[in-house]
Amino acid sequence: MEDCYCNLEVDVNGEETFMVNKTIVTEYSRKLAKVFGKSSGCSGKLKVIFHDFPGGAEGFELMLRFCYNNGNAELSPSNLLLARTGAEYMEMNESVKNGSNLMDQTEKSLRGIGYWSWSEILIGLKQCQSLLVEDSSVMVERCMDAVVGRLVLASEASPCPSSCSNDSSGIRFSCDSKSTESIKTSFTRSTWWFEDLLFLTPPMVLMLVKSMLSSKLDHHVISRFLLFYQKAKLSKASTDEKCKVIEMVIDMHYEMDPSSVSLKTLFGIVRVTLCLNISKNCRNKLEIMIGSQLDQVTLDNLLVPSPYGINYLYDVNLVLRFLKAFLRQGNGAAAPIRMRKVANLIDLYIAEIAPDPCLKTSKFFALATALPDSARDSCDDLYHAMDMYLEVHTQLSQEERIKICCGLNYEKLSPQACLHLSKNTKFPSKSAVQALISQQSKLKNLLQATTPISTPYSDSSCASAQKKEKDNEQVVLYASNFDTPPDNEKLKAHLQGMQWRVMELEKICRKMQTQMAKMTKSKASNSYGKSLPKLCS
Repeated sequence: MEDCYCNLEVDVNGEETFMVNKTIVTEYSRKLAKVFGKSSGCSGKLKVIFHDFPGGAEGFELMLRFCYNNGNAELSPSNLLLARTGAEYMEMNESVKNGSNLMDQTEKSLRGIGYWSWSEILIGLKQCQSLLVEDSSVMVERCMDAVVGRLVLASEASPCPSSCSNDSSGIRFSCDSKSTESIKTSFTRSTWWFEDLLFLTPPMVLMLVKSMLSSKLDHHVISRFLLFYQKAKLSKASTDEKCKVIEMVIDMHYEMDPSSVSLKTLFGIVRVTLCLNISKNCRNKLEIMIGSQLDQVTLDNLLVPSPYGINYLYDVNLVLRFLKAFLRQGNGAAAPIRMRKVANLIDLYIAEIAPDPCLKTSKFFALATALPDSARDSCDDLYHAMDMYLEVHTQLSQEERIKICCGLNYEKLSPQACLHLSKNTKFPSKSAVQALISQQSKLKNLLQATTPISTPYSDSSCASAQKKEKDNEQVVLYASNFDTPPDNEKLKAHLQGMQWRVMELEKICRKMQTQMAKMTKSKASNSYGKSLPKLCS
């Protein structure tokens, strides 16, 4: 008689074997009914093997209690999700004689999730995670909504959640007037749940944060949670797990307000990723987040060590990608003031990396020419960086030196820099001549744009100036007394200073031209001498 009632052997995931009455379980389970048909006879023992029953033996036993209890289940937050997944797997969604099916009963209980305690909601989330139903389960969505709902209510109850908002003067005043102890208490109120959710996997956190964002939860608080989660997980995670955590943190920050996370934090994430093989897509997102705020970056931020296997001291390619991201935003039309800030930053960076003996000419040139010419008001800092680079890289060919100098706008060099360049043997002679010519042209334009009230020259000075201009066909300005109004005293002093510098530059330029002429004549003579034997023969 006992065998007739327990005529079905069920192996659940290899964990445990159950002997059940086939007639009873098939009455509530459409899945088993389809396997055995509607026959309720005892023709012998049968065996069913489940390899992927959700919840394992515990879930199957819960389903059996429902069947043997005439379709009544004792559901609670601790077993509701387990019963729900078992009902979905066994297709227990058809009407039964004595009441509602298990699917309907679990659905009814799920509607009351809003009345669960915080600990009961966490139990439900843990069950969802252990049952591997993160992707598309209604239960997960309900649990996530319940968690976020509690957090939203908590944040609304706290007048100053995590930081003083810059958007609300009322809140700012309220926060500023609090004591340090009050601020600490307020901070604790906004972050009390951080540790409770550390058990979640990266995919579950991803779903939770998306729900938070859609519910308009404070982005600063969300960012703090993500960084708290990252720090807690990375300490004990494997390399693959670290990649998943970092990628999730980057993906979520990319969807948030840029002001919710500091540049220091973003560069901290960059340094963590140096030894991790994260996806190219996530790396691009991180670089875009930093590049879009490049005008707020400091030199120390940019000094990121090169990845393993590259000889450069610092990661130049990373900075070039930051620049690319900065120039792309707004269709490349960044505000002039932001562009100048970035230019100053890059000039400092170039000066920092110039002494690196392993830095290739192509990388140095790429940095020097990455920004448009309009970004710099002066090229003095860039010139000094080039001077430092050429001093360290003495093995460069003349062609490589000329290429580097192509990144320099001579018209934006100060007279002092031009004077230094004219005597600098590390630079090609062609660069020195170009610098002198640009300074002469700049001074000529300045003098043409300046019309003094009277400029009485002495006769001897005029004659001398005319003779000099005719002989050398150059613009030479001699010291003279300008009759300028009082408000132009500064301009007068500036012009007088430039007079002396240009005279010095002209002397050097004439000397260099003479030397170049002699070198040309000498080469021609040598060439003629070599060709004589051929002519004689």
